[in-house]
Amino acid sequence: MCGIYSTVTDSTGFGDPVSRVGRIDTSTDAAAPAARLPSRLVAAAPVLLVLSVAARLAWTYLVPNGANFVDLHVYVGGAAALDEPGTLYDFVYADQTPDFPLPFTYPPFAAVVFYPLHLLPFGLVALAWQLGIIAALYGVVRLSQRLLDDAGGERRTAMVWTAVGIWLEPLRSTFDYGQVNVALVLAVLAAVHSTRWWWSGLLVGLAAGIKLTPAVSGLYFVGARRWGAAVFSAAVFFATVALSAVVVGDQARRYFTELLGDAGRVGPIGTSFNQSWRGGVSRILGHDAGYGPVVLAGIVVTAALAVLAWRAIGGSSDRLGAIVIVQLFGLLLSPISWTHHWVWVLPLMIWLWHGPLRAHAGARVLRWAWLALTLVGVPWLLSFAQPTIWQIGRPWYLAWAGLIYIVATLATLGWVAATGPAFRRSRVPSARPCP
Repeated sequence: MCGIYSTVTDSTGFGDPVSRVGRIDTSTDAAAPAARLPSRLVAAAPVLLVLSVAARLAWTYLVPNGANFVDLHVYVGGAAALDEPGTLYDFVYADQTPDFPLPFTYPPFAAVVFYPLHLLPFGLVALAWQLGIIAALYGVVRLSQRLLDDAGGERRTAMVWTAVGIWLEPLRSTFDYGQVNVALVLAVLAAVHSTRWWWSGLLVGLAAGIKLTPAVSGLYFVGARRWGAAVFSAAVFFATVALSAVVVGDQARRYFTELLGDAGRVGPIGTSFNQSWRGGVSRILGHDAGYGPVVLAGIVVTAALAVLAWRAIGGSSDRLGAIVIVQLFGLLLSPISWTHHWVWVLPLMIWLWHGPLRAHAGARVLRWAWLALTLVGVPWLLSFAQPTIWQIGRPWYLAWAGLIYIVATLATLGWVAATGPAFRRSRVPSARPCP
């Protein structure tokens, strides 16, 4: 079959976008059946979204302890501590968490960003925060569609994904606690979507300044050879450190030199809500495994699978798949990955449903498995079997069941690594000459 040619725009990293002439493959991907959502579901999307949002707000305000906003209380209370110099990292919130008084565990720049919130009534802040999470979640879905260049990425499909996403366990806990993770995921996806090195670097640098976990996104820039974005994101992050040092003084030094490596200060390592290698191995061993040999071995295996998966999909040529791979690695690498950190499962499921490997064997199993795991909230169910969040040891079957997100991640990366090469070979244009 003769090729069809078109102009494709790429980013050089530092400079302006450049154009190249590329061949459009008409041999396989276009013929692959798209995993569309049911037409009736899409037709009812606006109603479904309204009902989902209304149900979420009703759960928050009508169900006892429907949302305790404990993390939002920490954001606001920690920011207010700036009025009393030298007290930021002595602040704790214990009104609703007597078993674990919550300290301010974020970089000092986060307190600077959140400072205006303490000037407003908390009830107003909480309502606006929830509505902001919903808006950011819709933005995450739309950007995921755009990164795929999905022909089926219409707004109604995005409404369906948003309505469903609200009830995934990572999002449920995000709403319950008043977490900031959805906004950070939105910032990272916007950075990946943009071809402007300075904008991409600014978004990731600021996100990492608020919460360190988005810093792993720099690996995407390096893998995509977007050197300008990689360097500028690091520069922006260090600028947030410098600014916070000016504002909070010695508290910035204390955070980065004394508190940063103290995972126990962030929370109980062994609770089922911690879905990282360190949390999973600790539950099996019955004590905090730290970054011992078993945890390091798990991280090495994950890194190897992530590299193979990255190469299998053609790296940053599949931008959504590539950034999801990087983030899955980051989640297992981190000492603590609470379930509300796993917001990335929504872009993952969108990729499995609408991405280039959607029609390949195993894609259907993986996407339905992730949907079932997160709708049910397996780590949440397992939490009812642990006497306290502090007890690490537990029966072997509960300990191994607590590896659920880790095992699902390894299965996903392994499947991508195994399936991607065959997919890429099938996309090689025919060598037959044009008549």
